[in-house]
Amino acid sequence: MATMHFRGALGLGLVLVCGGLLRADDATIDLARAVVVEPATATAAEKRAVRLLVDDVARRSGVTWPVVQTWPDDAPAVVAVGAYAAVADLAGPRGGAFANLPRSIGPEGYRIHTEPGQGKPAVLVAGVDSRGVLFGAGRLLRELRTSKGRIALPASFQIATSPKYPLRGHQLGYRPKTNSYDAWDLPRWERYIRDLAIFGANAVELLPPRTDDDAYSPHFPLPPMEMMVGMSKLLDDYGLDVWVWYPAMDPDYSKPEAVEAELKQWDEVLSKLPRVDAVFVPGGDPGHTPPKVLMPFLERVAGVLHRSHPKAALWVSPQGFNQEWTDEFVAILKQEPAWLAGVVHGPQVRLSMSDLRKAVPARYPIRAYPDITHNQQCQFPAPDWDLAFSNCEGRESINPRPTQQAAIFKYYQPGTIGSLTYSEGCNDDVNKCVWSALGWDPDADVAEILRQYARAYIDDAQADRFAEGLLGLERNWRGPIATNPSIDKTLNLFRDLENEAGLATRANWRFQQAVYRAYYDAYVRDRRAVEQDQEKQAYDVLRKYSSLGAGAAVEQADAILAKAAAEPFAGPLKARLRALAEDLFLSIGMQLSVPLYDAIGVDRGANLDTIDVPLNDRLWLRARLAELKRNPNEAEQADGVRAIVERTDPGPGGFYDDLGDLARQPHLVRPVDYADDPDFRRSPVVGFGTRAGWPVAWSQNAQIVYDAPVQVHYDGLDPKAAYRVKVVYAGDSFRNKLRLDADGEVVHDWLQKPVNPAPLEFAVPAKATADGSLTLSWRQEPGKGANGRGNQIAEVWLLRNGSR
Repeated sequence: MATMHFRGALGLGLVLVCGGLLRADDATIDLARAVVVEPATATAAEKRAVRLLVDDVARRSGVTWPVVQTWPDDAPAVVAVGAYAAVADLAGPRGGAFANLPRSIGPEGYRIHTEPGQGKPAVLVAGVDSRGVLFGAGRLLRELRTSKGRIALPASFQIATSPKYPLRGHQLGYRPKTNSYDAWDLPRWERYIRDLAIFGANAVELLPPRTDDDAYSPHFPLPPMEMMVGMSKLLDDYGLDVWVWYPAMDPDYSKPEAVEAELKQWDEVLSKLPRVDAVFVPGGDPGHTPPKVLMPFLERVAGVLHRSHPKAALWVSPQGFNQEWTDEFVAILKQEPAWLAGVVHGPQVRLSMSDLRKAVPARYPIRAYPDITHNQQCQFPAPDWDLAFSNCEGRESINPRPTQQAAIFKYYQPGTIGSLTYSEGCNDDVNKCVWSALGWDPDADVAEILRQYARAYIDDAQADRFAEGLLGLERNWRGPIATNPSIDKTLNLFRDLENEAGLATRANWRFQQAVYRAYYDAYVRDRRAVEQDQEKQAYDVLRKYSSLGAGAAVEQADAILAKAAAEPFAGPLKARLRALAEDLFLSIGMQLSVPLYDAIGVDRGANLDTIDVPLNDRLWLRARLAELKRNPNEAEQADGVRAIVERTDPGPGGFYDDLGDLARQPHLVRPVDYADDPDFRRSPVVGFGTRAGWPVAWSQNAQIVYDAPVQVHYDGLDPKAAYRVKVVYAGDSFRNKLRLDADGEVVHDWLQKPVNPAPLEFAVPAKATADGSLTLSWRQEPGKGANGRGNQIAEVWLLRNGSR
């Protein structure tokens, strides 16, 4: 069935697609014995596109298509690949309607046309320009159905298309901080760059040798500068844009000697690169220079850049700026400095994308720099994440989030020229392909993108189920882990795929990643259930302190928890996880452990090392029990036990919320849906921050970034009663002050967030509860820069006076 849609001002072309899902009875074109025709006039980049097509078909089918330069009339099938006019000329009368280029196809566009040919079919892949040839070859690879000795294309498939957004790329940082990239050699990088181009990526952002990272990795196959030069050349060979993310990290650019030394270093790096199309300097993260100093320095940088790359553009972001610096930055932009090419919106920018577009002069385009690689403490955290996943899988785990990325894209991309995503490794590989495909066609179906991903990279026979498995991995992370039915369903699906897969598929790193995640999710869920049951047993004993005696209850409860620590849960999935981690290290150098694989740190994707962190209150509870053991006074022990078992009890007429527990936050106000606020500037998300000795409830919180309030709302209060609020301020950021209001009445004024969290109590103004309802609102001091975090509320009790 054919579908058509036309695009508006930014849309450079008509998209016409005939085909879609292939049913068993659908007609196909047999291309197993096809001959590829490459025009004699093909450029070097176009020849590389043809080679990419032929190589990938051979890898997937075992069939190597011969390549010729004239039309072979005796071939069973022909695949012609090249520039539009050249392919039309080669095809001659066989091209039929293909001869006329649709006017709506713009730069980088392509057309794929099939001709039955009286039993000798032809597939014509023609690009408007050299990049169009590359992207047309990539799209054909996404649509081909292949297996050993079999190559087929749905007979109804036709497409004429060009991208909506002119920039579609990804940052590929060769540095120790990543969880895999630092182990890749140039052939691996070429393979990955080709893979990204298959989904329409037209740019890659490189990093210089000096960043906010270690200078050395034990995995480096080449020194960083040599690798950077090699990657720049590779990208140039394929005709793709080269961006450079270059942070300004000197502590003081007001010193002339510092400026000169820095400019010399930048010149040494940039002048060695075969190709540079743009340099992006983040205003912060890393670096922390006020705009009035930074911008004059960047004007000097532009001069240095243009010595070796006269047409290269210089871009800057206001990352990390507080309100004062943001205002200063915008004021400088309004003077419209000629050396500046554009502005980047990325993590840690105070203004939303839409607000930045309004503030920045129209002459400056805006590029999106979305963080697609992190799960928490980031620009777009995983919504409704369970603490068990946060503690075990961490910030940089394997994280396909296809539908969430599509929602982020829809929210974030308008008003920009496109995006170059922020990545710390190949853990976000699925997300990269989703962004590339949506950057080309924002209306593309996400499930179909995933099927294309599976066809291009995994196994055509498993494409539908593998795509469903990726969606399942995303569903695994939504909502409380204990009640999530997706976890078993997804594990069973990937187990079936494992059992059916051949050796090549099982050795495929993308397949290994998905299987690892499916096993990991299930293992964490199983272990959490066991540890929660152990904790329940301990609390059941403690609640019997009156009959058992406080001392005996403490001893018995501690023995239960001690046994849990001495005999940790193993489960049948653990050995498989360790084997998969080894497979991933061998296949792509993925570092899932610090001691085993020399990962730079546990927080950098090494979640094999956090696979057994406690998932209950065992550490906190045993510390409390140890204190009670040291006290021989039975009555005081009883008071201590009672305080433990009744810690969260709000008493008669009171309410308790654990704002980081999705099952225990009934009063939390969420005014905006996820799709309208995926960076959580206006509505709260579960945030995390863990320290040794904290109870679980303090390790999770409700948070909003920057200036909007976190709110809880109560109805059904006694208008005549007096209330007080007890609250714990936790999280991962303690360098700010909070204010609490009750229906506009001040409960406490600006209060420095305690570095060592503890419950704080405040009286609620009677006026606020006089109507039987109450809204509590927490704000942090306005104008904050950096990551904007700090308004993080862990626990809230609303206590009616006279209760405990």
